[in-house]
Amino acid sequence: MLHSGNGRKVMAVSVSRDLTVRVLEDPNTLKLAERQQALKIAIQKGEPKCLGVSQVMLGLMVMSYSIPLLFTEFTEVVALGVPWWSGLMFITAGAVSIFLDKHCTMKILQLCLTMSMVSVMLSVVAVIIYSVDMNKNPEEPCMKTTEDKRCDEKHYETRLSRGVKSSLLVFTVAQTVIAAILCVLLFRQRRSFVSYTPLGQAAPPTSTLLTSPDLN
Repeated sequence: MLHSGNGRKVMAVSVSRDLTVRVLEDPNTLKLAERQQALKIAIQKGEPKCLGVSQVMLGLMVMSYSIPLLFTEFTEVVALGVPWWSGLMFITAGAVSIFLDKHCTMKILQLCLTMSMVSVMLSVVAVIIYSVDMNKNPEEPCMKTTEDKRCDEKHYETRLSRGVKSSLLVFTVAQTVIAAILCVLLFRQRRSFVSYTPLGQAAPPTSTLLTSPDLN
């Protein structure tokens, strides 16, 4: 067994009687290759692509559904831009999850885990803001006019605003659940493979045959 300068094992060699030198397969390399394949299978089994697509769709829905809020009274939700930064976060986290399904490495897994954790935290913040906003801005009572006996515009405006915010709140809660599930799955996989070198590194050749020159 040969060793490098820092004490790490590099390769094992054997020399036969005819001076043929054979580089044996490194057990660590084989074990790493097996772990690479196992990690890929485990991550694909967890279906991060499906969860990522769900996150992207929720992000797009949050941003599109929030457009009517621009034509109503600007409350805390609109003033803080909650639907837009939360929607962008959902889309980004989902895109990273989809990318992980195609490029399964420990670095991408760590990035996806970090993005999912951030997505969970921002989703919780968004849920709190939606709840506080809806509590502070209740639906105005219907004040019918004497002309056509219809409610005034303020009633319909606040009703529309609360309806949109309720939908956004449901989407954000769903996003929180999806991101939390993805965090748990990725954390388990990372803990299983954290003791191994990054999977993005190329593995050395497993076997090489070296023949000594003819001395005759």
